[in-house]
Amino acid sequence: MARALIECVPNVSEGRDQARLETFAAAVRATPGAVLMDVHADPDHHRAVYSVVGPPPAVEAAALALAARVLDTLDLRAHAGVHPRIGALDVVPFVPLAGCTMADAVAVARRVGRGVAGRHGVPVYYYAHAATRPERRRLPDVRRGGYEALEARLAAGNDPPDEGPPRFDPRAGAVLVAARELLVAFNVWLASSDLAAARAIAAAVRESGGGLPAVQALGLPLPSRGLVQVSMNLLDYRLTPIPAAFDRVREEAARRSIGVQRSELVGVAPRAAFAGRGPDSVGLPDFRPGLLLDNYVAAA
Repeated sequence: MARALIECVPNVSEGRDQARLETFAAAVRATPGAVLMDVHADPDHHRAVYSVVGPPPAVEAAALALAARVLDTLDLRAHAGVHPRIGALDVVPFVPLAGCTMADAVAVARRVGRGVAGRHGVPVYYYAHAATRPERRRLPDVRRGGYEALEARLAAGNDPPDEGPPRFDPRAGAVLVAARELLVAFNVWLASSDLAAARAIAAAVRESGGGLPAVQALGLPLPSRGLVQVSMNLLDYRLTPIPAAFDRVREEAARRSIGVQRSELVGVAPRAAFAGRGPDSVGLPDFRPGLLLDNYVAAA
């Protein structure tokens, strides 16, 4: 495992308080061997995504350090944002990269899950390749109902967490931990405030609606910007790369006489996800080389 690399992409339910966001980032930076590639925060989502890479032991330690800082700081009772969430530390997925197998990532995910549950006494659920039940493979299924439904879900007793106590923690909610394939989070901002249109476009684009393969999509409002967006997870960029997703959203928007304002990449992405197109062609005029995962893998 000496040369192995793994990525961790914790999603935190805080997207507005810059001091807090920097405190969480500092916990990662203080971990020897872990590299914080990017922090993407959004005030409307009220959510931040931390992209971390390094050898598995370093990334595991960084994830636990970040978890401790987040769970000691945030109180979900005061949280409201447009993005679905079930916990203050909402999801903690691990992605195997060079010299690391999915089995290695599952082992890291479960050690982190046990560590978080043991130290903080919060419910932890595993999903994707780390799932212990078939019905917990898909993130939307594990997070169904979100924080608001969690207390009743735990009280019912028929869906116990994989780790930690089956009791509701109103401050922290639950933590969802995974081992999964590389995912590209890509959002397209529409030049419109029509939420119904954004939701219709998302329905046409996502795989479950008969759209693009390996694409999840939601139409979400961006109140602070007076716009709406189509928020997408590209679960397999080889099946649906960024340009294919962007072009399809633009086409669906044009059918409704709506333009595209811009796009945003949440976290980092491999060069291959652009399928030979330039960032400008998919609505990313301010794209920087630091958002290419390949650069970190090559440096390591």
